[in-house]
Amino acid sequence: MDETVWHLIRAERLSLARSLESLADEQWQTLTLCTEWTVHDVLAHLVMTPSGEPRPWPMAKALVKARGRLWTAGRDIVVDYARRSPQELLASLRDLADARTKPVFVVDDNILLDLVVHGQDIAVPLGLDRPVPDEAGRLALERVWSMGWPFHARRRLRGVQLQCEDSTGTEIIWEAGAGPVVRGSAGDLALLMTARTGAALPRLRGPGVDALSRPSGPHGPGGPRDSSVRSAT
Repeated sequence: MDETVWHLIRAERLSLARSLESLADEQWQTLTLCTEWTVHDVLAHLVMTPSGEPRPWPMAKALVKARGRLWTAGRDIVVDYARRSPQELLASLRDLADARTKPVFVVDDNILLDLVVHGQDIAVPLGLDRPVPDEAGRLALERVWSMGWPFHARRRLRGVQLQCEDSTGTEIIWEAGAGPVVRGSAGDLALLMTARTGAALPRLRGPGVDALSRPSGPHGPGGPRDSSVRSAT
């Protein structure tokens, strides 16, 4: 992976740690936009990647216990890892900001996307303002647009044009698709493209938002819906 991307990953890890260091005890138990995960759980997930966790054997055992249900296995492993205190996890995130370690089944190109999306998963329910740096946002959106499983953004959002504004709100730094425009920040578009639809739509602008708000979406039955996907990796 390009050296520039690793620098962006480091910056996102350190930025998230700074954003969370002053949370009150009860805020750590706030449910995030990730189904069934609290702020504490999502932080644990983000620390696990540079820690190289989970390793193959524990993941295999979790899958057997969950009867092959990937998201259930992933939920259980993260909840177990979250037995570590928030402050301990924050210290690990800072210490591992430069780490390039990862579980064997995590794709390098998904690490930055995971940080961008989960940063918003945490920030929105807490009412925190967490702008995504322009280059990190552009790369994250390009990655999720190019993916198939698990988000299928290109298929779900067929019929609208997505436009991402820069951090000043004055320039378009990324766009994709064709149709009525849906415009917003990188963080808000990342939520939409990873199926956090209900949280994303009120934060976006443009004529395409009405099309996405209809139950059938912009292209008939099976339009955008909220997802229970917990991780971008």
